[in-house]
Amino acid sequence: MGTNLFNGKNGEEKEILKDVLEDSIETEENLMRTYLITAERIHDDDELKERLENFAEGNAKRTKQLIDELNEIKE
Repeated sequence: MGTNLFNGKNGEEKEILKDVLEDSIETEENLMRTYLITAERIHDDDELKERLENFAEGNAKRTKQLIDELNEIKE
């Protein structure tokens, strides 16, 4: 990202953005856990198990992106 897009934002706007990102990270992590736990419990449908694992992988990627955005704001 190189440049911090939030340099011009006031403190209140940055706090709101941080709160939204932190809530989004929590949501993504909860979904990821739910998908993985559900996939672990599936024994008779390999296709569904794989799809759930793929969903969890997508959540992990989005979580990483959200954390990167949050770190940008904090800099």
